[in-house]
Amino acid sequence: MLYDNGALLAIYAHASLATGEPLFARVAHETADWVLQEMRSPQGGFYCALDADSEGHEGRFYAWDKNEAQSLLSAAEYRLLARRFGLDRPPNFEHAWHLRVCESLDTLAPDGGTSAAEANAQLDRARRLLLHARNQRVRPARDEKILTAWNGLMIKGLAVAARALERPALEEAASEAVDFIRAHLWHDGRLLAAYKDGRARFNAYLDDYAFLADALLELLQTRWRSSDLQFLVELLEVMLGQFEDPQAHGFFFTATEHEQLLHRSKSFADDAVPSGNGVAASVLCKAGYLLGEIRYLDAAERTLSAAWPALQRYPQGHVSLITALEDFLRSSQIVIIRGEAPQALLWSQQLARLYAPRRLVFAIPADAPDLPAALAVKRAGPATIAYVCTGMTCSAPISDLNEVARALQQSTA
Repeated sequence: MLYDNGALLAIYAHASLATGEPLFARVAHETADWVLQEMRSPQGGFYCALDADSEGHEGRFYAWDKNEAQSLLSAAEYRLLARRFGLDRPPNFEHAWHLRVCESLDTLAPDGGTSAAEANAQLDRARRLLLHARNQRVRPARDEKILTAWNGLMIKGLAVAARALERPALEEAASEAVDFIRAHLWHDGRLLAAYKDGRARFNAYLDDYAFLADALLELLQTRWRSSDLQFLVELLEVMLGQFEDPQAHGFFFTATEHEQLLHRSKSFADDAVPSGNGVAASVLCKAGYLLGEIRYLDAAERTLSAAWPALQRYPQGHVSLITALEDFLRSSQIVIIRGEAPQALLWSQQLARLYAPRRLVFAIPADAPDLPAALAVKRAGPATIAYVCTGMTCSAPISDLNEVARALQQSTA
């Protein structure tokens, strides 16, 4: 599912940055590679799913018979792979094996008389051989709908991974997906929810607006486009005007303009995807501080207040709202970098190497057009400068990157 992989891509990219653990970076790289190879449409949007079944059987493309795996590998490679991925254990999926990690490399390597690096190299070769063989099978069908909300989750994941893994191609893919949505799923100031076979359909839901706005805010930190900021503001304005509950507060799942339903639902709980209300409140907090827009902060507060009884009763079911609550109670730390585009981007890339998940860093070129007042007032100078802001209080311009880092440390102390 695209939504699983978009969220996991962001998580593993953050985890690799936070820990320096190579495994997390590897999973993020491989997830991104899979998405670009398997799920990307020629026009730039992302398809929504691969089937679990092929040839009429669930898991046939993915599961293994251990005799088949053994025939593809040397004896030493098979022994290592079998222990690592559970082929030496009873079958775990309809009399076949769905590979999963069962032993660590640190355990396998000494028993095999090799180093962890050598064991990893053997496993890499074995995995490549199995992947090549698997790709000869009848492939599962692909659901080629392009859903706005799920694309928002993937755009966010690609933007985070582009910075954490230092892969510009991921930012380019994320930008092309945004351009696809603007070209095909944004009509007359409203989003549509789905695109298939050249046709966009269905009035968009809260998740479409909230997830896409969240993705744009993330992508603007990877590279700046004033048009994306304008798009973000348009999305938030529609969300406030069409989805907010004026009496009980929070956001309905459907817009005021949506066809009349027996029940107009409003949910605060996370499900297979994060809560639209939670993501909306978080984006409104961040955008409110970035743009100096009190209306956004007030709407976020109203949503959190409406959700408070549910948060108290069942906090583990409302993690996205807990994240939004933290964003609201602890004003976001925002760094605005102004200067010529290459140097400003270099500063933001240096800061992106520091794990700070609640910090927003924007490299805005000196010639960026159409900036709103809260950003335009942070003028560029003759050299690259940065403004370090907590909430709506900002420092004087700082012209040395080391001084910026010190100011960030002091503001989080």
